[in-house]
Amino acid sequence: MNNKIYNNRAWWLILPMLLLVAFSAIIPLMTVVNYSVQDVFDANTRFFTGVEWFQATLNDPALQAALVRQFAFSLTVLAIEVPLGIGIALLMPKKGWQASAILILVTMPLLIPWNVVGSIWQIFTRGDIGLMGWGLRELGYGYNITRSAVDAWGTIILMDVWHWTPLIALLCYSGLRSIPDAYYQAARIDRASRWAVFRYIQMPKLTNVLVIGILLRFMHSFMIYAEPFVLTGGGPGNSTTFLSQSLTTMAIGQQDLGPSAAFSLIYFLIILLVCWVFYTAIMNLQKDKQQDKGGVS
Repeated sequence: MNNKIYNNRAWWLILPMLLLVAFSAIIPLMTVVNYSVQDVFDANTRFFTGVEWFQATLNDPALQAALVRQFAFSLTVLAIEVPLGIGIALLMPKKGWQASAILILVTMPLLIPWNVVGSIWQIFTRGDIGLMGWGLRELGYGYNITRSAVDAWGTIILMDVWHWTPLIALLCYSGLRSIPDAYYQAARIDRASRWAVFRYIQMPKLTNVLVIGILLRFMHSFMIYAEPFVLTGGGPGNSTTFLSQSLTTMAIGQQDLGPSAAFSLIYFLIILLVCWVFYTAIMNLQKDKQQDKGGVS
C-alpha cells in the first residue's frame, strides 16, 4: 500500500508561468483563431467566412510549393546536422584546458544573432570581397546566389549547418559526459570495438538529448526567416522562399489578416504534427531496443 503523501501546494509554484503563457501565447492564439474565420476590412467591419480561408490556403499552389521547399530544407539540415553533431561531440576532449577551449569555439556560432548570420554570409559569398565567393570564382566555378538556385540552396544549407550544428554537438557532449567511466572500463575489459561502445553504451545515453535536439532543430528550421531573407531575399525567383516569408508577405505586405491567420494556424499544426511524429518514432525505437535487450538477457 502506498502511504506517500503528496503536497499539492507545490502547483502554486508554476502558477506565475501559467499566467505568463496565458498572456503571451494562449490569448494571442485565440485572436488568430478569431481572425482566421473572418474577412477583416477594418476595426469595425468584418464578416464571418467559416473555413473559406483554410480552403484557399490549402489550395494555393504558391503556398504548396513553399511547403515542399520548407520540408526539403528542414529534412536536409537535420540529415546533415545530427550525424555531424554526434561526430563532433565524440571527438571533443572531455578533460583539461583543451575541453574548455573547444567548448568556447564550438559555442561561438550560436551567440551570433540570426539576422547578423545572414549579413555575414551575404558578405562571405560576394565575388568581389567575400572569401567564399572569390575563392570559388578563382577555382573556375561561376558561383552566384542571385542567379543560381542551386548556389542559393547550397549556401543557405551550409549557413544553417555552420550556425546550428554546434547545438547538436553540445547536447550530445552533455549526454556523453553523463556516462559513468565504469561503462568504458567494462567495455575495455570485454575488448569491445569502438562501434560496439558507440552502439551499446553511448548511443542509448544520447537518445534523450537527441530527441530535444531534433525537435528544436526541426521547429527552428521549419520557421526559419531572417537568415535566408537577408541572404537571398527568397530568390532567385521563389526558389528559396519558405513558408515564413510567404506568411510575412501575406500578413504584413498584403495586410490579408484573415488568410494569414488561417495560414499561421495551418503552419502551427504542421509543426506540432511533425514534432509528434518525430518524438513518437524515436521513443518507440528506444522501447524496441530496451525490449530486445530484455529478451536477450
